[in-house]
Amino acid sequence: MIRQAKISDLSDILVITKACAAFMIAKGIHQWNEHYPSKEAFLNDIEREELYVLLHKNSVIGTVVVSTHMDNEYTPIKWLTKNGDNIYIHRLAIHPDFQGNGYAQKLMDFGENYAKQNGFASVRLDTFSQNKRNQKFYEARGYQKLGDIFFPKQSEYPFHCYELVL
Repeated sequence: MIRQAKISDLSDILVITKACAAFMIAKGIHQWNEHYPSKEAFLNDIEREELYVLLHKNSVIGTVVVSTHMDNEYTPIKWLTKNGDNIYIHRLAIHPDFQGNGYAQKLMDFGENYAKQNGFASVRLDTFSQNKRNQKFYEARGYQKLGDIFFPKQSEYPFHCYELVL
C-alpha cells in the first residue's frame, strides 16, 4: 500500500535512506551522503504533502516524493514539454532488504499515474551519472535523458536529467 507520509514515518524514512546510502557507497556509488537526503528535506516534503511511503506488512519499506516544484538546478535543461505542467520525482528509495522485488516500479507507477490522472504533460527526474542501474531502470520505463546538472554537496560527478512525456 502507498500512502501519504506522516511526521511519525520520518524515523523509518531516515533509516531507509541511510541504508540505501550505505548500500550504494559499498558499490562505489557516492550518490547520497551525510548532506543528502536530509531530515529537513523530508520535513519540507511532508509539509507540502508531496512525500509518500510504501508499506509492506504494515512497515515502511520505501519512499518517494511526487512534486510539482521545479528545482532551480533544472533551469538550464532543454525539457521536452513546457515548464509548469510537470511532476518531479525525487528521493525514490527502497530499503536494500526489499530491493529487486518490483517495489521501486510500484512507486514509479504511482507517481506516473498521479501525473496522468491530474493532467500533467510529463514526469521529470534526475539520477546520478555513476548509478548505471538507475539509468537502465528509468530508460526501460521510457524516460529520455536530456542533459546534466550538478549538486556539489553530493558529488563532483553530474546527475542526468530525464523526462517521460505522458
